[in-house]
Amino acid sequence: MGVLTFDEFAHGKLPSLIRYAAMLTHDRELAEDVVQDVLVRAHGRWDRIAVLDRPDLYVKRMVTNEYFSWRRRRRLTTVALQPEFVDAAMRSQPPSHEDSSSDRDALWAELNRLPRQQRVVLVLRFYEGLSDTEIATVLGCRPPTVRGYASRALAALRIDLAAWRTAPAGGEQ
Repeated sequence: MGVLTFDEFAHGKLPSLIRYAAMLTHDRELAEDVVQDVLVRAHGRWDRIAVLDRPDLYVKRMVTNEYFSWRRRRRLTTVALQPEFVDAAMRSQPPSHEDSSSDRDALWAELNRLPRQQRVVLVLRFYEGLSDTEIATVLGCRPPTVRGYASRALAALRIDLAAWRTAPAGGEQ
């Protein structure tokens, strides 16, 4: 197979790039803006990007860097992802125990508390299904660093979720 044109790449990867950005930003409109900015820059460099082994990982790294950059520039509070968007993004996934509304809301709240790098690693690993090596390529670090971020993120989630589960039941959450 030959090298993909930019139009072929953008047409094929746009939905997954927007879903990835939405998982990071928790805001569909901001995700679309981030991806649009990245694709504009990628278009200008496409002759160099297209010949890479995995242009999709390179562009995903651009989205990740734009997300980090956006967070530094704006310092705005993120808006919680609407349940309808989560349902649409997860349509292709098999049903799981997280499908209940309260579990899903709790998971989003806990993910929002994680540092950016840890959240990115969890989204890339569990939502995008990338290996540690592929995640390291996206983040521009080494696989052991990825494993460290994942380990700390999962430990933080275990602690926070354990506290949430043992909280006294008083009213709705």
